[in-house]
Amino acid sequence: MTDRFSSHSASLSSPASGGFPITPDDTADLPEATRGLYVGSGGDLSVVMLSGESLSFVAVPDGVLLPLRIQRVRATGTTAGDMIGLV
Repeated sequence: MTDRFSSHSASLSSPASGGFPITPDDTADLPEATRGLYVGSGGDLSVVMLSGESLSFVAVPDGVLLPLRIQRVRATGTTAGDMIGLV
């Protein structure tokens, strides 16, 4: 497969090149920090940002892509589902 952009450096403004499913957990960090978070099934979202700050997002809609650098999605306070961490 040809990748026309293989000579370009990846940055936070470039598209994601990988991802992983996210299962909310109150104590375990994600395998790596994200550059974005896809929420398939909407609801509330409780995250720990890469900075260590805890944030809650209320009523996140289905199918939204959030440009968040996160290290954890907490189970407590999260009702959203079908999440994918984008890297």
